[in-house]
Amino acid sequence: MGAHETSVTVRFNEVDTYGVAWHGHYVAWMEVGRNDLAHRFGLDAAQLADLGYLAPVVELELKYRRPARYHEELRIQTTARRCETATLEFSCRIVAADGSLCAAGRTVHALTDRDGLLQYRLPAPVAERLERLLASQEG
Repeated sequence: MGAHETSVTVRFNEVDTYGVAWHGHYVAWMEVGRNDLAHRFGLDAAQLADLGYLAPVVELELKYRRPARYHEELRIQTTARRCETATLEFSCRIVAADGSLCAAGRTVHALTDRDGLLQYRLPAPVAERLERLLASQEG
C-alpha cells in the first residue's frame, strides 16, 4: 500500500491576497491526512481516548518547498513509523496535482493516560492497531 493518500482542495479562506496558502494551513492539512489514516486503524484522537489514552503532539517538523495556491487539489501522503518508545510518529508529504512537492514534515505524539501520565511502553491495544497500520504500508 505505501503511503495513505487524502485529498484536499485549497479553499479561499486559506490563501492571502496573492492566492498563496498561509503557512499554518499546511500543519492543518498534515492533521487531516494523519487523522484519516489513524482513524482507519482505530488510532485517531477519539479512538485513543476511548481506550483511555491521549497522544499530544510533542514534535513537529515541516519544510516548505513550493506554495500551494487557491483551488489547487493537493494529495496528503501519510505514513507511520515504528518507534522504540511509546510514541506515534507520522510522516507527511503534501503533493500538488502535477506531482510537485509543496511541503514535507512529521509529527511525533507521546502517549499518555487520561491523567497525563507518560506511558513508557505502548499498551497492547494501541500496539496491535499500530502493527496493523504498519503492515498495511508494507503490503
